Amino acid sequence: MSKAIIAIDYINEIVHPDGKLSGKGYSDFVEEHDTLARVNELLKRGRSAGVLIVGVLLAFSPDYANHPSASPLLGGARPNGALLEGTWATEFIEGSGLGDASDHAITKRRVSAFHGTELDTLLRSSGVKHLYICGVATDLAVQSAVREAHDLDYQVTVVSDCCAAANADDHEQSIRMLQKIATIAEVQSLDF
Repeated sequence: MSKAIIAIDYINEIVHPDGKLSGKGYSDFVEEHDTLARVNELLKRGRSAGVLIVGVLLAFSPDYANHPSASPLLGGARPNGALLEGTWATEFIEGSGLGDASDHAITKRRVSAFHGTELDTLLRSSGVKHLYICGVATDLAVQSAVREAHDLDYQVTVVSDCCAAANADDHEQSIRMLQKIATIAEVQSLDF
C-alpha cells in the first residue's frame, strides 16, 4: 500500500453546529461548500482503490494533563471544557465517512497530525509514500501536516475541496501557499 488519505479534525467539536469551536466559522464553511459529502466521496474512492485511510482527531485527556495551556490557539480548550477525549465532541462527525472499521484513528494533542503521534510510524510501516491530505482548518492543521509531511519526504497532494477553514480567504490563502510544496487537486480529479 503506497498511498494514504489523511483526514484531519473532522470532529463534532469543530465542524458540527453544536460544537464549541464551530462558531469560528468552520461549520458554516463545511455546510456552504458541501465539504462532508466531498470527504465522504474521497474516502469511498480511496477505500475501493485499497488506499490506507487515517482519521486524525484533536483531543485532550479528561484531566487535561496533555493540554498546551500557553497556546494562543488551543489554550482555551481546558477553561471551556472543549475537545475532551472520549466524548461526543471528539468523535468523527456523521456524514464524513470516517470511522469505518478498516480505518485507522490517531489522536493528536497539538496542531500537527505528526507531532507526538504514531502517524509517521504507521505510514512507513505500511509502505506509504504518497499522502492525500484534507481537513479542517486548511490554514492550521492541514497546513501544519502538509509542511511536516513534505519535510519527512512524503509526496503530498492536498485535496482542496475536502478542506475547510473559518472563511474562504483563510482557505484560499493557505492553498496558494501550499502549492509551493504539494500538489493541489480536487477529489473528482484524483486517480488512485
